[in-house]
Formats: sequence, structure tokens, C-alpha cells
Amino acid sequence: MKTSSKKLSDSRIEITVTLDKKDLKAAEEKALKKLAAEVRVEGFRKGKAPADIAKKFIPENDLNAETIDIAVRTTAFPAFQECEKMPLVAPNINVTKYVPGEMAEYTAVADIVPEIKLGDYKKLKVKKEKAAIKEEQVKEILDNLANSFAEKKPVKRAAKLTDEVIIDFVGKKDGEAFAGGSAKDYKLVLGSKTFIPGFEDGIVGHEPGDKFDLNLTFPKDYGVKDLAGAKVVFETLVKQINEVSKPAFDDDFAKKCGPFKTLKDLKADIKKNLEMQEEHRLNEKFKDDLVAELVKTSKIPAPEILIEDQMRIIKDDMSRNAATHGLSLEEFVERSGEKMENWEKEARKIAETRVKASLALQDLAVKEKITVSDDDVNAKIAELKEVYKKSPEAVKSLKDPNVKMDIKNRMTIEKTLDFLVKANSK
Repeated sequence: MKTSSKKLSDSRIEITVTLDKKDLKAAEEKALKKLAAEVRVEGFRKGKAPADIAKKFIPENDLNAETIDIAVRTTAFPAFQECEKMPLVAPNINVTKYVPGEMAEYTAVADIVPEIKLGDYKKLKVKKEKAAIKEEQVKEILDNLANSFAEKKPVKRAAKLTDEVIIDFVGKKDGEAFAGGSAKDYKLVLGSKTFIPGFEDGIVGHEPGDKFDLNLTFPKDYGVKDLAGAKVVFETLVKQINEVSKPAFDDDFAKKCGPFKTLKDLKADIKKNLEMQEEHRLNEKFKDDLVAELVKTSKIPAPEILIEDQMRIIKDDMSRNAATHGLSLEEFVERSGEKMENWEKEARKIAETRVKASLALQDLAVKEKITVSDDDVNAKIAELKEVYKKSPEAVKSLKDPNVKMDIKNRMTIEKTLDFLVKANSK
């Protein structure tokens, strides 16, 4: 077998393979064995006739076709290896010459893992932000805790801010009810800024049993295109008003919230948890920023086939999200005020970025010889089996070699990210 290659792009190659008599003979022997198994020869049971005898009963065209098919299938990937290239998918084959028993020539075109030139990954210009918790964040948690212990008492008076109201409402635009603008027995805390500006303030002053219209205008930057800046009417009925009494922020309140003796202890615990959450968020952001900078400072061709794969994943995720709202992907995108064509352009940019990031980390893992042992993978699988022990199908899937390989790849990427963080945290 002889090979030669031609670069079609940074991530696509064409290999020309020439096979000689020896290559074809080996392929013909396999082809003959396969076809002989289906031939009936008088005096022999089906498939039991010697190959040299069975050959006389096999149409020449069938044998030639099977021979070249086997020859191509058994030499294509070794040909790529000989050229030191790794195809991402099965190559597109085109047989250009074939003289049975003498020689054959074919071309194989495939997207390949591209040559990557990484930037200086040990000196990336990225700084990790420091976690800083504000008093307002602690107070917000305290308020949420207080709400969970709040007492609600129905009252027969006009609604005021901080009251909880139970309402029915129907939102209409140009006299027609619009999607997502209606509800019954909806509980709303006035002043929570849950609704568009003017809605909650418009309920203040009304008593149980009041029916009225709220003439409002949606913000111009509202997420739903059809409603952005639109003038609408909410037909509203106040069914009940609850006066909300929150407990005072004192030591007794702290004791209700857990094993705390004082309010100071509770605040300290809240702050500690917020700091841990913020530290985790900033660690993940630091990793993302490092990868983004690595991609920016490197030369990484993105194979079209990998971009298309990522596009499919993005579309599938968005389609599932849209389906939860009873919409198609196209309808969901249009509702957000964007054209499908523009959305696909942005999605493609995201897909290309993901591909480059993945290739960069894979290349870095190879350069730094970052690997994950089988023992570590098996330990992770054992951990996952425990997590999914109530789902027999999930546990069964963990035995799939492809799933195991995926887990190993993910663990390798995580280990590579840890290396990147350590190398840039000095």
C-alpha cells in the first residue's frame, strides 16, 4: 500500500491510496470466504465447499465488488495513520482505478483533527476575582427566611404595599387576550416587583371584590417581541387581601432558623454560605475565562463537522426548552424578539467557540501528558451507580463502553482545567 495526501483546508484532507497485488490478494481471500458461505455446491452442505471450488460458482462481478469493498475498508484508516492524521468520521471514499488481481486506487476525504498551535497557556492574562459579600445580600436571605415564618391574616380593607393579594387577571392587547397574560387565584406580594411597572401599584388602594382595569405599557426592552412597548389592559379582580406579619430580626428568630443562639450567629452562617457559593461561582468563571483566553491566543481551526454537531446540541436543548412552553424552536425564538436567521448565526458562533475550546483542552492534555487512570474511571462509575441506583436503565448504561469513554474524556478535561488553573494562579 502506498499513500499520498493533499491538504484541502486546515481541518480537511484527501488521501490517495494505491493497492498492489498483495493487498488485493489478501482482500480477495476474505471476500471469497464470505461469499463461499452463501454458495450451494453439489456434494457439499451450504457454505462447506472449499474456497477454490466455491469460487467457480461465484459470479466474477460479485467477487470483484466484495474484494474492493474489503480492500478499502481494511486499508482506509491505516492509510490515515500512515499520513499521521486522525479522521473525525468515516472518510468519503471514491475508487478511481481498479484492475482485479493487479492494482486499485482510491481517494479518501475526511475532516481530521486539525493542527493546533496553543498560546502560552502558563501565562494567560486572566485574573481571578475575589469573593465579596455585601450586607444587602445577607439581608435578602434574612428577608426570605422571615417570609417563610410570616403570618398571613385575611383583612377587609384596601390593599397596601407588603400585603399579599389573591387575584384573577386577564391581559389583553387590542382587545385580544395574549399568551401568558392571564391567571386565576394568583398570589402576589405588592411591592415585590414581580410584574411590569404599574401593575402592583395599580392594585394598591383596592379592596376585596373590586373589579377594575389596569391600563399599562410593557417596557420597550421586554423579552417578548409582540409585547415590547405594547399598550395593554389587565382586567383584574381582587379576591382576597392578606396582611403579612413578619417576625422581628432578633435572637428568637435566629433560633427558629436552625441551631443558632443569636442573630449574629445566623448572619455569620448566612455570610459564610454566600461566600462559599460566590467562591464556587468565581472558580468556574475563572476556568471559563482561562479557556476563552487560551482559545484567543491560540491558532485552532474548527472542523465544520464538529461545529454542526454542536449546532445540533444547541438546537436540541433550545427545542426542549421551547416545548415546555408549548412552542416550536422557531416560535420560541420569534417570541424572544429575534429572527431565526440571526439566532442561528449567534448559535453558530457559540458552537464554534465550544469546538475550539474542546480541541484546545484536548491538545493541552496531550502536551502535558494529562491522563486519567482506569481505576479513577471505575471509581467514578461506582459513584454514579450509587447516585442512580434507583434507575436501573441509568445504571445499565454505565456498562456501555462508549459511556465509559465519555466519562473518561470528561474527567480528563476536568483534570486539564485544574492544571490550567494551577499554572495561572501563581
